[in-house]
Amino acid sequence: MGTSVESQTVETGDGVKLHVRLFRPSSSSDRARNLVVILVHPFTVLGGCQALLKGIALGLAGRGHVAVTFDMRGAGRSSGRASLTGFAEVRDVVAVCDWVAESLSPDGIVLVGSSAGAPIAGSSVDKVDQVVAYVSLGYPFGFMSSILFGRHYPAILKSQKPKLFIMGTRDGFTSVKQLENKLRSAEGRVETRLLEGVSHFQMEGPEYDARMTDLISEFIESL
Repeated sequence: MGTSVESQTVETGDGVKLHVRLFRPSSSSDRARNLVVILVHPFTVLGGCQALLKGIALGLAGRGHVAVTFDMRGAGRSSGRASLTGFAEVRDVVAVCDWVAESLSPDGIVLVGSSAGAPIAGSSVDKVDQVVAYVSLGYPFGFMSSILFGRHYPAILKSQKPKLFIMGTRDGFTSVKQLENKLRSAEGRVETRLLEGVSHFQMEGPEYDARMTDLISEFIESL
């Protein structure tokens, strides 16, 4: 199944112009529910951009899902300036979700956040009615990460929407124990998938795109 890729510009409520890519399967899907997957990239301050998620987006489109990537403010061809804590970027996620809901009229949206994109996506989940589920790839729950992203934690933990946390057991930012401790207080349907012996940046790398695609796809099928 081939994939067509389109570029779009989406403007946020505070006037930032975001560069968005839409990955469409070449033939229409016969799925019972038309769910669009929006992927939120890693920390812009450390060089994160939508190109890092292209492999997963192509993989999902190959499975018949419409996938969307975008550069958050200050990344790639998007305007604006990146923030350190990711709260300004929540506006970017909400703007892209609103654009998808209006332009594509899906039955729902699945938000997927990678690394620092996970807390940013998590803070957006309950700000958009059309979001039906959430997936995190390497959510930074560790002590050092909590200094920057700790204020994002309650939003996803308190959300009733189904959520999947994927993490490598050798993630340098979050230990398995820290993940398990945080998720004890999580509400709603919560699932975890641990990749044995895999580090944080290894899991973000292209060699794990196919595995991420499989896990995200399986979760979507279960919704």
